[in-house]
Amino acid sequence: MTVIVNTGAGSSGTGDTPAARIPALFGALGVQARVVQPGPGKGLGALAREALAAGEQDIVAAGGDGTVSAVAAELADTGKTLGVLPIGTLNHFAKDLRIPLELESAARTIVHGRVMSVDAAEVNGRIFINNSSLGIYPQIVSRREAQQEQLGRGKWPAFFWAAVQALRRFPFLDLRISFEGKQVARRTAFLFVGNNEYQIAGFNLGARACLNAGNLGLYLTHRTGRLGLFRLAFHALFGRVDQAKDFEAFCVEEARIEARKPRLLVACDGEVEWMNTPLHYRTRKGALRVLVPNEEQAS
Repeated sequence: MTVIVNTGAGSSGTGDTPAARIPALFGALGVQARVVQPGPGKGLGALAREALAAGEQDIVAAGGDGTVSAVAAELADTGKTLGVLPIGTLNHFAKDLRIPLELESAARTIVHGRVMSVDAAEVNGRIFINNSSLGIYPQIVSRREAQQEQLGRGKWPAFFWAAVQALRRFPFLDLRISFEGKQVARRTAFLFVGNNEYQIAGFNLGARACLNAGNLGLYLTHRTGRLGLFRLAFHALFGRVDQAKDFEAFCVEEARIEARKPRLLVACDGEVEWMNTPLHYRTRKGALRVLVPNEEQAS
């Protein structure tokens, strides 16, 4: 078994890093784990491809959602199995699959769990496991990364100031969205595309009930400014999104997004990149085999 560890995730600053603990964790479960970490000129995707070439059946991603996404992109439709050690900040993918966040329990899930087929999604060939977005969120992420690199700010302070800057400029996009024989034109501050549908109201806001329904959730605002976004957030927290006239949601299998600009900044699982338009989103049903808790572990 190969375990690909993101060196920037889960470090306590005391030397007791997850990478140091992983061989012993799996050894106690009777499994030999080969731990590899990215380095100069060799990223997470390259390590996953090496593990595939070596004939590994089970490949584990140890890190946050970005790490899992990078490894999953290489494993999609290969028939190989993805294990998840969630040692990142948010771990949305692990939470939605009920994978334990505690390291020892997650390791037991990898060794004794069951294989579940789940969907992936893609935009212009770029695979994502959680979500992709256009508009204000990619702008915030891009500015946050610049603040971290140039000013040395921590992730959350950098995110706050990046959000303030993005809200000041508040960029709008003029989009034409085509799906299932329909076409809608919208001027929007953001478009959010989920790998399967997201809960958009109440205390489970941002969670997914399942990851194998074979669809995409499209969510967007229109005709709204800064105050409209705050009003929409208020509606979401109190379960009244359906009352927000400036919010729309669609459930589709694929969608084509056209824009006036030849390129758009696109976020996929927290990573941003420029992509040529039009953007083609589609679901990849059952593309991933993931180790999740069996019924005994879940109970």
